[in-house]
Amino acid sequence: MNLYYILLLVSPFSFHVLPLLHFLFFLSFFLFSFLSFFLSFFYIYIYTCFCPVSSSHFLEQDRRKTMDSSFPKLHMLFVAVILICSLAKGDETPSLPDFSSGHYHDQIRRMQEFKSSLIRRELASSPSPSSSPPESGSSPRIYKVTTYGADPTGKSDSTQALLKAIAAVFDDQNPDKGFVLMTGISNLGGAHISLEGGIYQISKPLQLPAAGAGNLIISGGTLRASDDFPADGYLIDLSSNTSSSYNYEYITLRDLMLDCNFHGGGISVINSLRTSIDNCYIAHFTTNGIYVQRGHETYIRNSFLGQHITAGADPGERNFSGTAINLVGNDNAITDVVIFSAAIGVMISGQGNTLSGVHCYNKATGFGGTGIYIRLPNLTQTRIVNCYLDYNGIIAEDPVQLSITNSFFLGDGFVVLKSINGVARGITIADNMFAGSNKGIDIVQLDESNGSFREIEQVFVERNVVKGMNGRSTVASDSAEGNGTIWTVDFSRSLLFPDLINHVQYSLLNFDFNLFPKYALRNVSDNRVVIQSDVPVSGRVFVSVSQGLTG
Repeated sequence: MNLYYILLLVSPFSFHVLPLLHFLFFLSFFLFSFLSFFLSFFYIYIYTCFCPVSSSHFLEQDRRKTMDSSFPKLHMLFVAVILICSLAKGDETPSLPDFSSGHYHDQIRRMQEFKSSLIRRELASSPSPSSSPPESGSSPRIYKVTTYGADPTGKSDSTQALLKAIAAVFDDQNPDKGFVLMTGISNLGGAHISLEGGIYQISKPLQLPAAGAGNLIISGGTLRASDDFPADGYLIDLSSNTSSSYNYEYITLRDLMLDCNFHGGGISVINSLRTSIDNCYIAHFTTNGIYVQRGHETYIRNSFLGQHITAGADPGERNFSGTAINLVGNDNAITDVVIFSAAIGVMISGQGNTLSGVHCYNKATGFGGTGIYIRLPNLTQTRIVNCYLDYNGIIAEDPVQLSITNSFFLGDGFVVLKSINGVARGITIADNMFAGSNKGIDIVQLDESNGSFREIEQVFVERNVVKGMNGRSTVASDSAEGNGTIWTVDFSRSLLFPDLINHVQYSLLNFDFNLFPKYALRNVSDNRVVIQSDVPVSGRVFVSVSQGLTG
């Protein structure tokens, strides 16, 4: 019966062909079996009549052969009769159509109904996949802003609708404060405010209704400031007037385009913990593209920021203003970010921050631009790795524990150590590439307009690859050849700090093998090393110096 069901379901012609095939098959089987019986008995009769002498001997053998071959046929005939009867009388199997009657189409219809019932039964017994959330409306996890009246075309103001969607998230929040998150931070359960790929005009900052919440995502659309947007506001403002250890925790802003329309800034993160800004495009800001104050662990990744939409060599570049990213906090990270127009690419006023893969071509140094500005005298603790300073450079005030490595400076870009209180400690500027235009610009420069550096310790500027610029370093090696008693090696053109040599190694190669002179270090002032011998010698002195080993 199962084979019958399978043939019935899989055959595209089963409604018309299968019953006829059944009928012809069993009819031919019955005729073949009957003919076999008739021929077998006819053979025995002929053999008996025409072979009397051997009939007693062979009759038994032939009878056995005949019966041996006939019994399987009888068995098969019996099975065929039973199958025909079951097809005719079974409750679940449809009866064969009567082609001689006028009810053929009725039987086809019944067979179709039976096939449909089998399919429905099979689908009902199969495990069903999990149902997807409804396309419209909000669920406890996804809040679609158009449901709250936001206009995705950007033609009308959507501020109140967006704020209403944000308020709905807080209304549905988990009342169990402190669940997984920091004490005093309510877990919003990963609620997702979806902008649904629309463009929304807003006239005031989007703020969360209350502090003390976390685990929230805002993504998937464009926000544009209206013409009356506050000049000191931010399109997304994660700040609060209430006092708390942290305002928010684990807020994720991703896949957003923010058009400040030359009114204020893009994103403000105040006293928050573990904030993620990922894959955002922020443009037309006048203050800051992203502003981070207090708190820590704000991660900015895979984003693009620029005051003006340009790809370099903009005719209005000298007029660029604003700061793309302003970090006034600790333990933050900027990774794989492009800053294409602003007066300052990244401003850092906190310690423990990391920049990696940042490309700054925001404003050329010749126009007064700065790629990265580190403004935290005497407490820097910043790592800059694998960055690209494109026609601008880095400024660090009184740097302490600053590392700049494996970065590329193009177009006469350089590093400036700016003295505020005369402190430079724990600095590594190594393994970088500098490319310039042969204008005699130093790769590392000192700004001592506020006073000279007096406390210099563990400063290592070395192993940098330089082309078209003047190399500066805190270690140097050179030699001088002469015939006399004094040899002078001048390092003033290669050492970074003026009049500072903390360590000297030297040796004398005597060309006269019969002479064994005495020689000694006499002077290291003005970064010039003087070696003197007791007798005139024809030879060469080799000198290595270092500025940054001790203070």
